[in-house]
Amino acid sequence: MATLSSIRSPGVYVQEVASGPRPIQGVGTAVAAFVGVTADGPYDQAVKVTNWSQFTRTFGAFVEGANLPYAVHQFFDNGGGAAYVVRVGALGSDEGQRATAELTSSVRAGHAVYRVEAVDAGSGGDAITVAVEPKVEPEAGGEAPPDEAFTLVVRRGDDVERYENVTTRKGSSNVVTAVAESQLVRLTEVGSSPVAERLPASGQVALTGGAALPARLTPTDYLGDVTARSGIAGLDVLDDVTVVVVPDLAAAYEEGQIDADGFKAVQSAVVSHCESRKDRMAILDTPRGLNAQQVHEWVTEKMAFSSPFAVTYFPWLSMWDPLLGRARLFPPSGALAGVWSRNDETRGVHKAPANEVVLGALDVEYALTRREHDDLNPAGINAIRAFPGRGIVVWGGRTLASDAQWRYVNVRRLFNYVESSILLGTQWSVFEPNDAKLWQRIERSVGAFLLGLWRDGALFGSTPAEAYYVRCDAETNPPDQVDAGYVVIEVGIAPVKPAEFVVFRISQLPTGGAVAE
Repeated sequence: MATLSSIRSPGVYVQEVASGPRPIQGVGTAVAAFVGVTADGPYDQAVKVTNWSQFTRTFGAFVEGANLPYAVHQFFDNGGGAAYVVRVGALGSDEGQRATAELTSSVRAGHAVYRVEAVDAGSGGDAITVAVEPKVEPEAGGEAPPDEAFTLVVRRGDDVERYENVTTRKGSSNVVTAVAESQLVRLTEVGSSPVAERLPASGQVALTGGAALPARLTPTDYLGDVTARSGIAGLDVLDDVTVVVVPDLAAAYEEGQIDADGFKAVQSAVVSHCESRKDRMAILDTPRGLNAQQVHEWVTEKMAFSSPFAVTYFPWLSMWDPLLGRARLFPPSGALAGVWSRNDETRGVHKAPANEVVLGALDVEYALTRREHDDLNPAGINAIRAFPGRGIVVWGGRTLASDAQWRYVNVRRLFNYVESSILLGTQWSVFEPNDAKLWQRIERSVGAFLLGLWRDGALFGSTPAEAYYVRCDAETNPPDQVDAGYVVIEVGIAPVKPAEFVVFRISQLPTGGAVAE
């Protein structure tokens, strides 16, 4: 808008004037980050996927020895929205086998004439097939292909490469040179044979022998480096992540790849990352096969985390494994990340993600008793229990914080949501004139956002004044602070707490009727 002093000539001028507070849009709360092992895909870079099909196109499907693909599948099954996937544990030179196959001669049975090798190491090459088809006859009047010509078809899923009328003769139509630009395979001639003997037999071969998983993972593989954008540290560049999961860690510990100190180092890195960002939380898994007493000792003594940004669930879940064709045990973190997402969508981030059914769960590894649960709940270990007629239910909503004001998951996540939304929604205020007008505009914008939260039931209080306050005035911004370039806004909110213990007091009344006192 032009200022009045900039108007120099007579006339009528129309000026558009902003009115009302600038709206603050709430940020997303259901974006998970998974760090671990996959069958395929790029290493040490975060790739965003929004459904299971997109995940399989980039990282492959289920593979034995990796929990991450299952965790992502369980995340989407339970209502998960979007997820970042970071593949760790790049195959070393001694592990980077590429899937291979041989094309045999149509003249000398069993005599290999070409070796086919996948371009990429890993099990993704095992999904490649190479078919040899008879030559394609030309249309009427066209030049006939040589007698030794044939068609080579390379396929991996929906990716198909077709090379027609290639020959075994040296030259531009030679099969080796024709396939040189393939994105899927490389061909190498085996030995030296007459042209007729080098003609491969018609049919299809499948590549095999690709190494899918590294032989050993170390804590360093998980920790990563922020400069290289790898591992857990690489998540620091992602601003929309709200929950972090490392589903392969417990399996690596069980297989002896990582000891208890390494296990703690990785989980400590996840917790530290979430604490430094203050906009996301970590769901930590425990090892498989623990009973109630053992998991209490593991969480409170061996790991000993005290953080409002860390949450753990017990026990593991029995779920169907399509790869094995039977049920097996899985760490609960992937499914619980999906439960959080579904809870946010249906109820809101202010509602505790508890008393929610875990979809796809068939059973729990360990059936807790009431007394065992009495010991776990105060330690911040959230139970997953099987209730007759209700299914497998999340029966806990606490963080691992020792500070009582951050005891509940929904309280910490509500503050994450409010802080991130205000941070993003008030960027317009930077470098504005630091005066009372700016203070009032900021106060109105933040106040309007919090009023909407109160109306949605996210804040406690019968009136807005009881639920929140926003203060940005001369008291919070004295002259020396203004001269230094600061604007300070005080915001207070009263979050709703979950009704964790519902107590009915029932008494027996004398005969003659009940009278409430």
